[in-house]
Amino acid sequence: MAFCIRLPSRTILEYRLYKSPDFEPLYAVEAACFESPFRFSRRVMRQLIHNDQSATWIAEENGLLTGFAIVEWTREAGATVAYIPTIEVLPEKRGTGAGSVLLAHIERSARAAGAHIIWLHVAEQNSVAIHLYEARGYNHEGREEDFYAPGLAGLVYVKQLSNPLPDPSPPAPRSYLK
Repeated sequence: MAFCIRLPSRTILEYRLYKSPDFEPLYAVEAACFESPFRFSRRVMRQLIHNDQSATWIAEENGLLTGFAIVEWTREAGATVAYIPTIEVLPEKRGTGAGSVLLAHIERSARAAGAHIIWLHVAEQNSVAIHLYEARGYNHEGREEDFYAPGLAGLVYVKQLSNPLPDPSPPAPRSYLK
């Protein structure tokens, strides 16, 4: 499934799910967005993408990968919870709305997995991302010191997902009184 948005400059941004040939261009975006040691290794990135409890959305402009977002989900205490390990857009493509659209797609994937809550970490210095999350209904719920590196805290943002799709797991057996 792909979604297109036409920008005023006649540029077309297309959004779709990840395919195996996307890995090298996706990792090039990772390298452009983060320097070592803040960048995911190739091994970790592959683990995130190929986890069967995750979805990776791609943003393309004229066939070139310009951004991506990953969401993963787990069952915790009887509920499905989603976590966003990363949303990345090439620096020269920021401000096009790609991050917001990618966020909407991964929220939809989280709902489809039955998630009621979605959360993430964001560097406290990343005011642009914080503004995006707050504008999309995320609430600042905490702070983890040294999350990214010594002295670099991660702020925790959480959003309740309205109208989650039914959990795909089978219903629990019922006991009936006679």
